[in-house]
Amino acid sequence: MTANKSFSRKDRVAEQIRREVAELIRSEVKDPRVGMVSITGVELTPDYAHAKVFYSTLADGEHQPAVQKGLDTAAGFLRRELFRRVRVHTTPQLHFVHDRSLERGADLSKLIQEAVAISDQTPADDAS
Repeated sequence: MTANKSFSRKDRVAEQIRREVAELIRSEVKDPRVGMVSITGVELTPDYAHAKVFYSTLADGEHQPAVQKGLDTAAGFLRRELFRRVRVHTTPQLHFVHDRSLERGADLSKLIQEAVAISDQTPADDAS
């Protein structure tokens, strides 16, 4: 029962960090490279020393490295602000990871739409 309780606390802390980082990026980070970023999730290590912060962006592929660099540059500021806002024994170091799941989903949707369009153009096989 104790393991389950600590697991849920870790999830709650990760969600609080996700919300706070998203709000800080939106309202406090002035770096133009970090403009249109969404925080999609946070994974904490068991000791809370490190947090993988997953993000997605509307920036195209050639601008994505600049977004990553902007987030990496802001990580120290964000960690200091988290220290003030989130009450945990250790404020984690933030490691930003580009979450491509939204892009992959959009690519798959496009492929499905193209396949449906092609099948609609192909006459049905009446051999059966």
